[in-house]
Amino acid sequence: MNFLIADNIPFAQALFAPHGKVERFAGREPPASQLANADVLLVRSITQVNEALLALAPHLKFVGTATIGREHLDETALQKRGIHYVSSPGANADSVGEYVLTALLALAQKHSLRLAEQRVAIIGAGNTGQAAGRRLTGLGLNVEYYDPPRAAREPDFQSIALARALSADIISVHVPLSQQCQHGTHHLFNRQRIDALKTDQVLINASRGAVIDNQALLERLQRDSLLVVLDVWEGEPEIITDLLPLIEIATPHIAGHSLNGKVRGTQMLYDACAEFFAWREAKPDWSALFPQPSPYGWSCEKMPSQSTLTDWALQNYDIWADDARMRAEGTCAAGFDRLRRDYPVRFELCSQRLEVAVSVSDDARSRLAQLGFTF
Repeated sequence: MNFLIADNIPFAQALFAPHGKVERFAGREPPASQLANADVLLVRSITQVNEALLALAPHLKFVGTATIGREHLDETALQKRGIHYVSSPGANADSVGEYVLTALLALAQKHSLRLAEQRVAIIGAGNTGQAAGRRLTGLGLNVEYYDPPRAAREPDFQSIALARALSADIISVHVPLSQQCQHGTHHLFNRQRIDALKTDQVLINASRGAVIDNQALLERLQRDSLLVVLDVWEGEPEIITDLLPLIEIATPHIAGHSLNGKVRGTQMLYDACAEFFAWREAKPDWSALFPQPSPYGWSCEKMPSQSTLTDWALQNYDIWADDARMRAEGTCAAGFDRLRRDYPVRFELCSQRLEVAVSVSDDARSRLAQLGFTF
């Protein structure tokens, strides 16, 4: 069996080599010479698996993406060819949730904001939205969800009105990109809605760039301030460069790029392949593959303050370093892609052990667990 696997899917060589020949590819599009013999293609979101690509892969039987989103997969074309395809829902949800937590703490530190009891609207209550919501609940914020499609599917789920979501102190966006007439998310934040936001609101987008009309956002920010965190950009890897200096925290679509999240994606793709091809071998020992970070020695005798949590979050993930690299290199398509391809190892908070004294209350322990700590 011939596996063709994106080079930013970790541990693929070790895991899939027992089942056949493994080739890796870099960049957005795999070469035609590699596609010609591929039985299995494993990608991330930058690779468009469309009719043109599939025409170059006559032997393809299985396509997997190590991401929750499937906008880059032409499902109609895959179904027409009878190619089995899977995504990895939830694989990087904790990574994105932790990105939102760290970004908000860093922003609050920069602007001397007290976050407790502020109202947060999570736009999209799927895996990543809930992961962000749990962490912000643990931080002491009042979290609400806007997700009409989920409310339509689940009678017990309550979605707030869009007007209430848009009036929240903090808005964090976690939706797939959809052009549907009803509940479409393309330019969900259009000119009118962007202009209606208040100067002291925080807007975070770690979903898809075109959910926010970036040109309208640029014109708003040129007239009036707004606290904006963008991990995703309309038109990426080519972005509106004039927008970059006006963004509080800017990163190159790496919110879900923790090593933990990438490994969970690899695990899910391996398990899907094993089921589809009926592999009988024992599952790999993932713990033997996964490296451990150096311990930071965190400890607490009560619920940590916002300041302490900020110090820990930034020690674990220096989001300002990502911001600096984005401003230095991410203004061209090649630089944007290079930042994603060469992204440094980033561990989630769960990779560190927090020493919690017996004096720490059950409520504080619950909140620390929501924030993503292990103890």
